[in-house]
Amino acid sequence: MDGWIEALKTELNLNVEIDKDLILNVARDAAHAVERPAAPITTYLLGFAAARGADVPAAAEAIEKMAKQWPKNE
Repeated sequence: MDGWIEALKTELNLNVEIDKDLILNVARDAAHAVERPAAPITTYLLGFAAARGADVPAAAEAIEKMAKQWPKNE
């Protein structure tokens, strides 16, 4: 996966460090607590937040908390 990430960053002309485990954990939390399709949408929105200057670990923590409190079948 590391090769894929580096190739994507090159293809998209991105010079950014990412925390792969943090992103995967956010996706897992969304997929398990909300529903599977929430995972890519959630990580996409996390990326937007990061692009706008959000503190990524803090945003990921907020997402985790929100996912854990999300009512089932919403």
